[in-house]
Amino acid sequence: MSKKIALITGAGSGLGKELALLFGQDYHVVLVGRTADKLEDVASSLSESTVLTADVAEPSSIQKLYEQLSEKKLLPDLLVNNAGVGHFGKAENLSYDQLNEMMHINAIGPMLLTNMLLSDMKKKQSGIILNILSTAAQKGKVNETGYVASKYAFRGYSESLAKEVAEDGIRVVRAYMGGMNTPFWDHNHYVSDPDRLPAPKEIAERIYHQMDQDEIQAT
Repeated sequence: MSKKIALITGAGSGLGKELALLFGQDYHVVLVGRTADKLEDVASSLSESTVLTADVAEPSSIQKLYEQLSEKKLLPDLLVNNAGVGHFGKAENLSYDQLNEMMHINAIGPMLLTNMLLSDMKKKQSGIILNILSTAAQKGKVNETGYVASKYAFRGYSESLAKEVAEDGIRVVRAYMGGMNTPFWDHNHYVSDPDRLPAPKEIAERIYHQMDQDEIQAT
C-alpha cells in the first residue's frame, strides 16, 4: 500500500468522522466503530479506506480487530483513539453500568488497543498515537465525576506512555478538546442546546493542523 495507514475509532460520526475526512487526504483510513452503515457513509467520501466494526468496550472485540488489521496488512502508522461516551449527574446517581461503560470506552478499551499495536510500531521505530482527551482530563467538573475520572485515567496513561516510547520513534499526541455539537449528547440531556457548541469540523481542523505538537489545547 502506497499510503500510510491511519486507524480512527468512533469514526462514524462527530469528531471521528471529521478527522477521517481530513486525515484521508494523507492516509488510507481504517474506519472503526460499532455501526457499519455510518462507517460506510464516511467511507463513501474517502478515496482510500477500510471499514471494520468493533466495540472498544469489549476486549474480545479489540483482539479480533487487531487480528483483522494484521491479516489485511493494515497495522496503522497513526492511531486515533477517539471513541467516547459520557453519563452525567450527581455522583450518587451514577450506576455501576454507567461507570463501567465510561471506564471501558474512554480509558481501558483505548489502552488495550494501543498496547496491542505498540509492538508493531516499535518494530518500525515510528508511529503516532493521537488520544482525544477532552478538557475533562484537566480539571474536575460538577456533575461529571465519572466522566472526568475516566478521562483523567486516560490522560495519565497517555502522558506516561509518551515518556515510555520517546526513544522508540513513537509520538503520543494529547488533544484536550471541549464540548462540541455531535451525537455524543443524543443519549442524555446534560447539554440542552448542543447547537451552541462548536462544530466538530472546526475542532478537527484545529487538531489536524497542530499534529506537530505534543499537546493540543481547546483554545
